[in-house]
Amino acid sequence: MATEEASSVPSEASNEGAESKSEGEMDEKAAEEESLRLKTLGNNELVAGHFLQAIKFYSEALDYTPTNAIVLSNRAQAYLKVENYGLAQSDATAAIESDPTYAKGFYRRASAHYALNKFKLARKDFKQVCKLKPKDRDARAKLAECEKAVREAAFADAIVSEQTVPLSSSFNPEDIAIDSSQYFGPHPGLEGVLTNMEEEEALFAPGKLPRKFCMDALEQFKSQKLIHKRYVARLLISCAKYFEELSSLMQIPIPEEAPEHDPSAKPRLTVCGDTHGQFYDVMNIFEINGHPSASNPYLFNGDFVDRGSFSVEVILAFLLFKIHDPTCIYLSRGNHETKNMNRIYGFEGEVRAKYDDKIFDLFLEVFGHLPLAATVGGKVFVTHGGLSTREDVMLEDIKKIKRGMEPPESGLMSDLLWSDPQPFPGKSPSKRGVGFSFGPDITEAFLKRNNLSLLVRSHEVKEEGYLVEHGGKTITVFSAPNYCDTMGNKGAFIHFDESLEPKFTKYDAVPHPPVRPMAYAAGLGGLM
Repeated sequence: MATEEASSVPSEASNEGAESKSEGEMDEKAAEEESLRLKTLGNNELVAGHFLQAIKFYSEALDYTPTNAIVLSNRAQAYLKVENYGLAQSDATAAIESDPTYAKGFYRRASAHYALNKFKLARKDFKQVCKLKPKDRDARAKLAECEKAVREAAFADAIVSEQTVPLSSSFNPEDIAIDSSQYFGPHPGLEGVLTNMEEEEALFAPGKLPRKFCMDALEQFKSQKLIHKRYVARLLISCAKYFEELSSLMQIPIPEEAPEHDPSAKPRLTVCGDTHGQFYDVMNIFEINGHPSASNPYLFNGDFVDRGSFSVEVILAFLLFKIHDPTCIYLSRGNHETKNMNRIYGFEGEVRAKYDDKIFDLFLEVFGHLPLAATVGGKVFVTHGGLSTREDVMLEDIKKIKRGMEPPESGLMSDLLWSDPQPFPGKSPSKRGVGFSFGPDITEAFLKRNNLSLLVRSHEVKEEGYLVEHGGKTITVFSAPNYCDTMGNKGAFIHFDESLEPKFTKYDAVPHPPVRPMAYAAGLGGLM
């Protein structure tokens, strides 16, 4: 009877189950609608270039539909935009697992692999994109670019053990003629006149380059004109030789004299973060804070180039001042002073458009020899990315890092260029897909072990241009305001006087000529 009753007349419990199922179906539909609404908001922010806001909306959408391949793929694209390649890989993989026929999932994962120099993995995913979208010309072009990268990597591996002569040792700038009917820019000689090649070469020795030539070059760049290729070649050859002789760890003192343009100020060093090819914003820094000089020195903490389309002008300005007076400006390497980043984010294309491939190769040689970190006043440690999570790293280990090469995938050099802080203790896999994120305990231990008081790093956009973390022990400074013309952030720099207490200056972006960021990015640059 009980069975018959249950089968013929629904019990109260059965009715509750039916109602719950109906409500569940409604909830699922409502969840999909809310996810769609949030995805649309994320798409709008992504198109507008507000990548962090886009990530926020996509993440909220995934709270409602966690396996939605489209939202996962879109968030992966936003992560690519902010160089969080590890998170992009994770999202793209989840999208593929949710829908193995969704080509954009493979496309995004290939993009992340490529940015991390994992060319064979990227090629495999691009092949899958072409299989799913056989008529997609863009996918085929990206696969061809990736095949080229695989071949170039194999060739580089094949010759790595061979003794090669650096281009700076074999390149002869004298072979580059200056046509006075075509070039009307500045010359480095006294009163702009050069009498012979020996004089010209001598003027590009460290400490010999006339300041007037540097200042005239800045005016040339402001008017969207260049200095002659022969002078650029001499500058880069001189810089390559100069940086090669330096330690991987610079020791920078606080100057003894006040800045000439502001004699009432305390003697100080100015530390700047990423500038990313935003030349007119760099000129604004000099307008606010004075041009580099022995009494007004700067430390630019990597990522001078890429993304912004005036990267050539930025790095040439820095190098001109470096050769004019090595004590007026200090330069440390960032993760964008590398061949693969330059290939993707525009610097290679910009140099080839404004000069040629030989000049680009000379830039790469200079980048390979840049120092990796600095101490300021013996107590403040400055590096582009951050710290190693190893518990035994000393400053002496950093001094001994071998340079003159592209950064390896792991190890101390990679950590200094790529790592990021995290708010909780310990270490975690990096959101960038390279190295680790480090907690406040790791910062505290490194500083104590090396008798230091503060870590200053860059590498990340910050809304106010800087951020203080880890109980005041870690500072991020970012000096490219309204990054990529879309982020709306402020830029900042830091003054350190003899007290070694940081003093921050914030500033807004200034107008620049109508050349969009990434204008020179080609091939796989379009992925980013």
